[in-house]
Amino acid sequence: MNKKKIMLLSVVLTFSLLTACGNNSNIAVEENHTSGHEASQSDASSAEHSGHDTAGQVESHLKASFSFDTDVTSANDETTLTIQITDHDDLPVNDFELNHEKLLHLIMVNQDLSYFNHIHPEFIGDGKFTIRTTFPVGGEYKLFADFIPTGWTSTTLSERIQVAGKEQLPMTITADKKLVKEVNGKEIELSLSNTKPKEDVTLTFNIIDATTKQAIDNLEQYLGAVGHVVILSEDAEQYIHVHPLDEKSTCPVAQFSTSFPASGIYKLWGQFQQDGEVFTVPFVVDVK
Repeated sequence: MNKKKIMLLSVVLTFSLLTACGNNSNIAVEENHTSGHEASQSDASSAEHSGHDTAGQVESHLKASFSFDTDVTSANDETTLTIQITDHDDLPVNDFELNHEKLLHLIMVNQDLSYFNHIHPEFIGDGKFTIRTTFPVGGEYKLFADFIPTGWTSTTLSERIQVAGKEQLPMTITADKKLVKEVNGKEIELSLSNTKPKEDVTLTFNIIDATTKQAIDNLEQYLGAVGHVVILSEDAEQYIHVHPLDEKSTCPVAQFSTSFPASGIYKLWGQFQQDGEVFTVPFVVDVK
């Protein structure tokens, strides 16, 4: 009897241990699944900077409202745009880090990405940034507020707005056959180390004088760097703000490192400064 009791007790203990191990395994799987779900939400967000998952976490806890000083915003009429950043409790966020010399970068594009504007609203407290601005034509625009809340990484919140007034016929967004543009007397050539999605890619801008073909090596710092690049997917759902590899470079070559989240058409704008004047050069690339 004693041997049978010992054997029975051993079986019960073994069964209990197996059951406990099985429960722990299920918990681990559920935790991994939840973590993966959060990561996918971060990846699907409209903002990408340095690839930190915390950017997605910030976005899920912060909100941005875009409002104007008139009920109807009309093309070519100067208006005051106010952006208010609040947390998940609708309380204003008032602590921001300087991000390339500014607390907030505002990017504005129209529906076919033919219009691009990069401006910097002023922080007035109570979570609010404000700026006077205009829109060139009627139609749909998308606004991106790009900032760093204190203690977090870069994040971007966006909203689509409608502007009253005569609309222009939308242009088809097609990839450039040749990645060479002339802007403000400068010839800018863009080369990409590859055009595959989800892989590291180096964007190289070579800037020369359009007339003399001599290299331009006296670019000035623009917002604390040799240049900035903003990239948008064709539908403006993917936003990437890229900073240079060598921020103190004076050119003629400026390089930026990034990656494209998926295949498709992307439009990018490189911005540089010479003699106190900022010039913007757009390119459209096909990522396959």
